[in-house]
Amino acid sequence: MLAACQFPANYGSPAAIRELTETLSNLGHEVHVVTYPEGENLSVGSAHLHRVGRARAPKTVRVGPTLIKLWWDFLMLIETVRVIRRQDCEIIHAHNYEGCLIGVVAKLLTGRPLIYNAVNLMSDELHTYRVMPEFIAKILARVLDWFVPIFPDHIVALTPELVDGFLKRGVKPERVTLVSAGVTPSLLDGVEPAVVEKFRAQYDIGSRPAVMYTGINSELQRVDYLLRAFTVVREKTPDALLVILSPLDDEPDRPKNEALARELGIAADTRFIGPHSLANLKNYLALATVCVVSRPDCPGQPIKLMNYMTMSKPTVCFAGGAKGVRHLHDVLIAPDRDWRAMGDAIVTLLGDESLRARIGANARETVLRDFDWKSLCAKIETIYDRLLTPEEPAAKKAAAL
Repeated sequence: MLAACQFPANYGSPAAIRELTETLSNLGHEVHVVTYPEGENLSVGSAHLHRVGRARAPKTVRVGPTLIKLWWDFLMLIETVRVIRRQDCEIIHAHNYEGCLIGVVAKLLTGRPLIYNAVNLMSDELHTYRVMPEFIAKILARVLDWFVPIFPDHIVALTPELVDGFLKRGVKPERVTLVSAGVTPSLLDGVEPAVVEKFRAQYDIGSRPAVMYTGINSELQRVDYLLRAFTVVREKTPDALLVILSPLDDEPDRPKNEALARELGIAADTRFIGPHSLANLKNYLALATVCVVSRPDCPGQPIKLMNYMTMSKPTVCFAGGAKGVRHLHDVLIAPDRDWRAMGDAIVTLLGDESLRARIGANARETVLRDFDWKSLCAKIETIYDRLLTPEEPAAKKAAAL
């Protein structure tokens, strides 16, 4: 397993990789994860971690390419080849673009089949990192979107949009399988009432209705839309409170969001909280009356949405983040980038307790049916079996018939 990121970690893609890794190892697979030096002390089941460089606790999340990441990627390639040969690994399962590029070279050097677990297209994201002029970023992104899918033996795509994106770029349908990201429902079981009440008092929430976002403050997540949407909420529900809960400390984009809250005049009714542990995520979510996914451009699966739904929390999201869900059934969906519509949808939920209860119950049912890692891993195992079982030559098949 190639995880070119801080791993394990309690946010986004690294969280999904961690739960996939843990579930596969619990199912009896021998999993070796090659990853960056930084990571939290979180369970990965019986999987073996192989860090490059000196292991250390995670610091600020670095979104997009950096020089230190390029160095770590090079070290990951060396370590990947070493681990494959020493442990006789049968499959390379690479996550995200950096992991896939490392996996491509490792495949050429070792002859092992490569699975690329795709969560995005570079054309959707690279220019947002602002590490190079935008026109260069867009050109490079198009090249990567064409080049990367050529080499994997199979591609796991998280959403139908990603499947369509690969098919339009010439990938054969039999080389792409739709497997969404999932959740481990038991991680969010067992809310601790005493801890919830402690948080309620600590952050002066009291009995006020709480609108909650969980996740990093990265510009890619468009927390600014949520802050603007909350101005609509406060006009119609004056006692509402906005909670922005991050798993990380020292986020570079958080001061910008705090400044916007002050500019919009909602700072007194907004709580920026973090960092929080994975163990306490359920206790924080228990405070929420309504949850929000504020990212519109989201070709992948929002893990936060799965967490909200597991906790039976009624959720508002933009259309771009509404993966595997239905409007007015298990979420409320607002048109992309229409923060006023998002604000109105939040107000609708805050004002209708029966609607909140119905949507929350449907949301949990959807998660348990469609997004439990145990059932999703069965699809992954089918791909593993297919790659490790040589196909019979066509002539031999014909003769057998």
